[in-house]
Amino acid sequence: MKADIHPEYADATVSCACGNVVQTKSTRGSFGVDVCSACHPFFTGKQRLMDTAGRVERFRKKYEGVAKVEPRAPKAKPVRKPKPD
Repeated sequence: MKADIHPEYADATVSCACGNVVQTKSTRGSFGVDVCSACHPFFTGKQRLMDTAGRVERFRKKYEGVAKVEPRAPKAKPVRKPKPD
C-alpha cells in the first residue's frame, strides 16, 4: 500500500431530519440526511406522503375533473396460415 495517498477515514455522525443519529466512519465527515432507516417508508412499512409546497394538492386539483379512461381490448393478431409443402 502506498503511503499518503488514501483519505482520512475518521468517525462521523450522520443526523437525520427525524432526529435519529447514527455513529459511523466516513471520509466525508459528519453530515445530515433527509430520511433514514428509522423514518423511510420501506423500512417502517408506513407510507408517508412528503408534500413540498402543496404539489400533491395542486396535482389533484388539476386532474380532479378528468374522466377515467376505459382500457381498450387488445387487438386481435392475424392468424397465419401454414405454408403448403
